[in-house]
Amino acid sequence: MLEKNDVFTIECEDIILREFQMEDLESLYKLTLQPEITDILPDWIGTREQYKDWIENKYIKGNMKFKDSIPSIGGRWISLGIILKETNEFIGWCCNGESDEMPIPNRDIGYAISKYHRNKGYVTQAVKGLIKYLFDNTDAQYVDAIALINNGPSNRVIEKCGFKYIEDINIGDRKFHRYKLKKEEMK
Repeated sequence: MLEKNDVFTIECEDIILREFQMEDLESLYKLTLQPEITDILPDWIGTREQYKDWIENKYIKGNMKFKDSIPSIGGRWISLGIILKETNEFIGWCCNGESDEMPIPNRDIGYAISKYHRNKGYVTQAVKGLIKYLFDNTDAQYVDAIALINNGPSNRVIEKCGFKYIEDINIGDRKFHRYKLKKEEMK
């Protein structure tokens, strides 16, 4: 179990997953200005002031509740920055928790990465690292994922991580492939 003031991290080959910190504000905000991210994740559009509030009151507090509840995490969210080991640069994020947009029960995994760091395997490392942590250290028995049907790169990441296609679902006016990975199926 982590101490209350310990920074939650998951080490992967080329990246580290680390819980959001206030020092991530500028990097996170700049990522959300990239249309390559916000065209796919419009819910992540916000002002610098909104991000300051979200980091303080949503992500940091949510992560604390997640850490305090381990191993019984319920619907709690964990929100982690993707940090490039080589430069210590904040290059994206990987999150997991219960989504209001998907059929309940679910444990949706979401992620995004800077346009400057795509196609290098970092998101696959992040997703696999977070899933392994969840299955090894919490009561999570499955993880869900969705990707827009026309988002080839995201669908490939999900498939590379061992998820099985379940169905197509509509969220608002957009169509997604829905996937699930059960603990006993983890590669």
